[in-house]
Amino acid sequence: MFTGIIEAVGEVLEIGDRDEIREIRIGAPEAILAEVSPGDSVAVDGACLTPTRIDPGSFTVEAIGTTLGRTVAGGYGAGTRVNLERALAFGGRLDGHLVQGHVDGIGHLKSVREEGAYRLLEFGIPSEVHRLTLLHGSIALNGISLTVNRLLEKDRIEVGVISHTWAHTNLSHLEPGDPVNVEGDLIGKYVGTVLRRSGLDPSGPSS
Repeated sequence: MFTGIIEAVGEVLEIGDRDEIREIRIGAPEAILAEVSPGDSVAVDGACLTPTRIDPGSFTVEAIGTTLGRTVAGGYGAGTRVNLERALAFGGRLDGHLVQGHVDGIGHLKSVREEGAYRLLEFGIPSEVHRLTLLHGSIALNGISLTVNRLLEKDRIEVGVISHTWAHTNLSHLEPGDPVNVEGDLIGKYVGTVLRRSGLDPSGPSS
């Protein structure tokens, strides 16, 4: 379990394919590496991955076909900047919202608009996530806990990003059209599942 509060931005250093498994070596600061061991969970752009090796200045994770097809990891190359967050310690402070690290699908940045000291970013997101997203509710984009500023038509949302988030995540490296990992609000997904199983429609008014 994670919170969507990014601890550091790492960099993909090397990628290698082996027996239908992709190994991704990620450069990370010592603050991350000092408390990560093989077998732990680390959110990489919001996708929960397991380090298999820890080296000086980097750690390596393995991604299989499901992860590569469902997340932005399939498009990683050397130099890609990635958001990093270690798993939430039991009893730790929950500054963002509950994030599982189970990516629901891929969205795309549509536009960035500067509004003084902050920015408004519009994203296209999967329709199944959009149906369960609430105005002023939470959503995780590339693992970042964000608040939905506006619900737009055609499966689009707008989020507001303060200067600190812009400077300390990989959002500032995105260009319109670039993909992002999307994880819908955990509570909304569970409520939607219960409603569907009860024969009710969870895709009614979203505000």
